[in-house]
Amino acid sequence: MTQPNRFQKLVADAKQRITEISPAEARAQVERDDAILIDVREESDWRHGHAAGAKHLSKGVIELEIEEQVPDLDRTIICYCGGGGRSALAADNLQKMGYRNVRSLAGGLRAWKEAGLPTE
Repeated sequence: MTQPNRFQKLVADAKQRITEISPAEARAQVERDDAILIDVREESDWRHGHAAGAKHLSKGVIELEIEEQVPDLDRTIICYCGGGGRSALAADNLQKMGYRNVRSLAGGLRAWKEAGLPTE
């Protein structure tokens, strides 16, 4: 078995402090307008397709722009990336910034697509 690299260790550490959510539950919350879905991937990834109804705030800017996009610290935010690593890091940082209802999409966009959920 290979040892985890530094990024994987960082993600594992973040996942100890965050809550992951299934694609089906994420979709249900977004449809009820109980949550905002944020894609934290790079712009080029976003342009090639993303979860229906998602907003784009890449991992590189989410901490800078989140307060403008989501001023309510109690609003449920669901972050996702390709596989769940970067979104876990983003969710952890948003919690550190005072957001109280942050989730990370378990399995990322890959799991979203495998669940047959809509993309744009």
